[in-house]
Order: sequence, then C-alpha cells, then structure tokens
Amino acid sequence: MLSIEEIKLLIEKLERLKSEDFTQLIEKNLATLKELEKSIDANNSIVIDRLDKTPEWFQKDNELKKADPLIGEGLRKVIQYKIFQFGKTNIYNSLEIGPGNGMFSMDFRAWRSNFFLDVNIIEKPIRRMFPNAHQKYLKFYMTEKCMADSIPTNSCNFVFSWDTFVFLSQKHIGEYLKDINRVLIGGGYCFIQYADCHYDWDLEKSKSGYWSYNTKTKMTEIIQKNGYEIIEMSQFRPGANYAVFRKPGKQNPVVLNISELTLD
Repeated sequence: MLSIEEIKLLIEKLERLKSEDFTQLIEKNLATLKELEKSIDANNSIVIDRLDKTPEWFQKDNELKKADPLIGEGLRKVIQYKIFQFGKTNIYNSLEIGPGNGMFSMDFRAWRSNFFLDVNIIEKPIRRMFPNAHQKYLKFYMTEKCMADSIPTNSCNFVFSWDTFVFLSQKHIGEYLKDINRVLIGGGYCFIQYADCHYDWDLEKSKSGYWSYNTKTKMTEIIQKNGYEIIEMSQFRPGANYAVFRKPGKQNPVVLNISELTLD
C-alpha cells in the first residue's frame, strides 16, 4: 500500500507532467489521488496536533545525538563555512532556531547579539561554550511549535536553522516563515534545512515518521507565498537539503549572490 508521503509525491509528479496529450488521463488520476489524499492526509489540524513532536521528544532526540551525531565533521564544516558568508557586519543580530546541542551556536559571533529560540531550555549548556566576555551578547527565547513572537521585530539580518524544520509540517513551516518575516530587516537572509522527499533517503525518513513530509517543490511554494526571494536551493548530500532566501528590502548592508554562497 502506498504511504501518504508516496501519494503526495505521485500527485506532485503528475502535476508536473501535464500536457495536451496526457491532460485527460492525468486529471482523472489526480482527482482520484487527491480524494484519497484528503481522506488520509496527516496534515489536517486534528492529526497534526496529535503527531507533532513534543518538547520531550526533541529533548530525547538531542540526547541520542550527543552520543551519535548525525552530522559528521565534514558536513559540519561546509555548513559552518556557509554561515560565515552572511556574517559581514556586526550591526544586526542573528537568530538560530532549534539549536539543540549547540553544534553551530558559536558560529554567530560575528553578529552583534546572538538570539536562540527552542522548545526546550537550552541556555546553560550553550552559555558554557562561550567566554565570559561574550555572555552579554547571548539571548535565549522559548517557543511553542512555530511561534517566534518573542523575538523583537526588525531585529535580525540572518536566521539559521538546521535539523529542526525537517520535523515540522508544511503548515507549521509556513507559520514560522510568516513570523520570521516580521523578525528580519529588509534584505535579511534565511539559511534553513528542510526535507526533500524527491530523494529516497528523505522519503524513507518521512515514511518512518521521524521527519515530516516535504519536497523542494512545496518548500519553494511556502517560501514564495510568504514573500521571500529565493537565492539558492540545493543540498550538500541527500538528507542535507537547504534553502537560502531573502526578505525584500535594502536595509541589510550584506548583499550576497550565489557565486559567493556556492562551495568549490
């Protein structure tokens, strides 16, 4: 039996194949699949509330990753390199969503202040990573599901998240990006990992219930619907897909192009 993730993927593929020769066949199959999707879709609000990862779940997941990190040193370094491309001014703040064990949390020292947003209390272990002189630049906030309402408006020119949005439903990603738009200054950037179930590796993670279903096509729609300009959508490897996108405006003195962001 097809999983809900495979049904969604098939719908997406059929929609891309539309042409005059195949329109009638595709429309008939799409209608059947969409009715089936509606009946078992895990994205309806009732089921989402039941299936959402809890703070306790994230805490246990972080504990497991302390012993067996999913991100190897090579991948960590290329992500770190990309973060540094955005740190060319210290007059604005950075925001990391879902820092967890703080793998990347020290990589934002080029910014004026470093904001951290998580569903769990992560302040003490992350503070211990930083020298005393930097403590006054660290600010910690708690969230529930996908709210960034505690972060000041127009306070950041960079938002980063890795190993967090892969667990969020498309609905919650959209809600998060809407609030992030408020947090960013004009011209501010986001660098966010997401699940792309066009790839078997990501699809298997989704079918197992560990990740939430998403694709590059759907992520593109969500980003653009929330008013952002997409700069780059790529991957370091399957399972390490990312999007770099920008809020329209000219307030941010940091202006990057793809050639600066792409690794050799």
